[in-house]
Amino acid sequence: MITHVLLDADGVLQDLPGGWYAAMEPFLGDRAREFLHRTWADELPTLSGQGDYLPMLEATLREYGVTTPVAEVYAAVWHRIEEVSTSFEVVAALRRAGYGVHLATNQERHRGAYMHDVLGYRDRFDVSAYSWEVGAAKPDPEFFHRVVERIAVPAGEVLFVDDNEANVEGARAAGLVAEHWHFERGPGSLVSVLAAHGVSTGR
Repeated sequence: MITHVLLDADGVLQDLPGGWYAAMEPFLGDRAREFLHRTWADELPTLSGQGDYLPMLEATLREYGVTTPVAEVYAAVWHRIEEVSTSFEVVAALRRAGYGVHLATNQERHRGAYMHDVLGYRDRFDVSAYSWEVGAAKPDPEFFHRVVERIAVPAGEVLFVDDNEANVEGARAAGLVAEHWHFERGPGSLVSVLAAHGVSTGR
């Protein structure tokens, strides 16, 4: 029986309006896509807590000739987060119904801290698992093993929802029940996904 729901952030609970490329274009124009794929590769180890992403970002911005301070670029792009209000309504309903509701997201320390402290995610979930402080990142099954240990229930009692198929497979490999879902499918479809596993938002 499912007693806990574990949710991804980007694509499930939040969005970056217009997308990453559009957010970076004011600083890099038609090189935004190239730049982002370069810096995302640099970021990968920091998602598991290895190193500090901001100095890496600063160095790559300088290499690309961007003179805007790194803090300003980071705030304009990485903090450009819009909550999906209908998803958070489901979160609140699940908590009222007595389920444990938790966050499982790949983030380096700076964006994770912004979500946790500034956006207030610390108060909206029972357990908030950011990959940088977990020490492993999705889709590695080890990430899910460590998160389930924090939740302190058998993996089979946790339903994980993510917009990335690889992450869903990683969760299943760790013994969780997992489903693929993106907020663009609408809140009614999320309720249906939950209901298919016996999870009711109104119990």
